[in-house]
Amino acid sequence: MADHQADRNTRIVLAARPQGEPTADDFRLEHAPLPEPAEGQVLLRNRYLSLDPYMRGRMNAGRSYAKPIGIGEVMDGGTVSEVIASRHPDLHVGDMVLAHGGWQTHAVAEGRALKRKLDANIAPLTTALGVYGMPGFTAYVGLHEIGKQQPGETVVVAAASGPVGATVGQIAKLQGARAVGIAGGEAKRAYLRDELGFDVALDHRAPDFADQLRAACPDGIDVYFENVGGAVFDAVLPLLNDFARIPVCGLVAHYNDTALPAGPDRTPMLMSHILTRHLTVRGFIQHDFIALYPQFLREMGGWLSEAKIRYREDIVEDLQNAPRALIGLLRGENFGKVVVKL
Repeated sequence: MADHQADRNTRIVLAARPQGEPTADDFRLEHAPLPEPAEGQVLLRNRYLSLDPYMRGRMNAGRSYAKPIGIGEVMDGGTVSEVIASRHPDLHVGDMVLAHGGWQTHAVAEGRALKRKLDANIAPLTTALGVYGMPGFTAYVGLHEIGKQQPGETVVVAAASGPVGATVGQIAKLQGARAVGIAGGEAKRAYLRDELGFDVALDHRAPDFADQLRAACPDGIDVYFENVGGAVFDAVLPLLNDFARIPVCGLVAHYNDTALPAGPDRTPMLMSHILTRHLTVRGFIQHDFIALYPQFLREMGGWLSEAKIRYREDIVEDLQNAPRALIGLLRGENFGKVVVKL
């Protein structure tokens, strides 16, 4: 978009609630006057916007862990933002902060809510939206607090080339586990195996995927980090060991569903597995463990500086391309953490 004028805010709002897969018509680009910060607030110029699968759920009207985005409201999203006007004593013009500025070029925020200033000398600014931010923290706490992975165990990760899954697998390896990654396509498999050091990388699109997974896990599965659901979970379930742990982070295969899957009700079978194999299945949101965030920043900062954790970013240019990029992300078309450069 040629429009980056300093005297107005460009934003994308929710125009309609999607029926199934979102379309471009569910979003609307608008222009508005710049907001004015009140006492204790700052005016932000959003520089980078994070796109994440959870955004699809926020577009629905149903109950979830966060309130739905209202029709006509700005789409939600984390941002790397620059302070361009401040009425807060601890924040100054030019400071770079991690914010929740949404799908817009400018936002007003409460200064007390901006608890993390960013320093590009420590890590690239965009990592605050990925490996060194919410997705990385999600991987960190899900694996440690729910997965409780031990050296020598087998950890299987769905959507393993994404920012959460890639981090899960690498942390598991750093702590002595065997990491099996599941992704879509040969390029992503090669990335997991050759760049990130996964022990095995599988393509969930392969006709014999379930057989490949069984061969890759001869001793069963101790931790399954769930990002996907669908056919991947179907292949994992029979391989879970007694006392296996399943952190449920996402179910992207179902986010566009408008009805229950066809076929018999398999809930009794699932509950039987949970009972007889003593499984721990817990859904979580990273904020459940926010007390561990300082610990995460210290440990992940060290891993990044020592190049023990690697990451990949999928940079999209311009706010107007965010709807298309989110639709592609939900289809699995991205390769790495999706960030929109505003």
